[in-house]
Amino acid sequence: MFGQVVIGPPGSGKSTYCAGMAELLQRHLKRQVVLVNLDPANDQLPYKPDIDLTELVRLDEAMERLDLGPNGGLLFCMDFLLKNADWLVGRLKQFSNAYFLFDMPGQVELYTNDQSVQQLLDHLTNKCDYRLACVHLVDSHYCTDAGKFVAVLLTSLSAMLNLQLPHVNVLSKADLIEQYGQLPFHIDYFTDVLDLSYLVQSLEGDPVLQKYHKLDRESVLRLLRSVDQANGYVFGDAEERSIAALLSCAVGADFEYAKIQSVHEKYTAASGGGSEAGPGASGTAGPSEEEEEEEDIQIDFLA
Repeated sequence: MFGQVVIGPPGSGKSTYCAGMAELLQRHLKRQVVLVNLDPANDQLPYKPDIDLTELVRLDEAMERLDLGPNGGLLFCMDFLLKNADWLVGRLKQFSNAYFLFDMPGQVELYTNDQSVQQLLDHLTNKCDYRLACVHLVDSHYCTDAGKFVAVLLTSLSAMLNLQLPHVNVLSKADLIEQYGQLPFHIDYFTDVLDLSYLVQSLEGDPVLQKYHKLDRESVLRLLRSVDQANGYVFGDAEERSIAALLSCAVGADFEYAKIQSVHEKYTAASGGGSEAGPGASGTAGPSEEEEEEEDIQIDFLA
């Protein structure tokens, strides 16, 4: 027996797809179709389900009895279905030589992180000999935003790896594809997904990502030195290093004032020194010349 497992984020058109696919299969291809609703929160369906999970467990009841939120309640419902997989198998076996359409919930975590759905599908395919393929629906208007499109690709890939089923990824609602903007490339670029390097320029111009462009390399390098000191990397032989560098790291020769001064100068309003230097500044911008000379002498001596 064969079937489709229809997944996708909320509002991507899973139930509408199942209703349309069922009509096509029944009316034009003369197949016996069984519609299976496995969404415990979906009580307004555009079709009449032959098997309905709400007969076994309902999301609103689970939330009320266990004091759970929507996400936690849905995870509980799918775990409850897994533990009662015999109920589902028994209902499925009532239909012979049928083509099954499984209308799944829209919570992404069920297909990328949680194992309940994966184990349920594994039970149906390996132990009950159902031949299933996953149809992953995603709103096509995500193609107009490079960042969102990359995120959708990663989500689809994660679901493919986790569910371990043949996948057909579908851009739904093609009639609304340019509702939020024009496509930067022809539609076949997004369906074939051959080379994502062409999206790099679009990502660089994304105003949402502009705040991540500024990378304080000096601060990150100082952080890396502190981490390497903590885990012992600096004392190994993975990189070429001098005795002076090892000794300086061992005694903490990278003084606290030097660590934070560049950050203070770049990102604070009191970078010019003075009365707004902050608590503990004592009206001075840093160590005195005599203290700096003493520090230089100590470092030179260790070197």
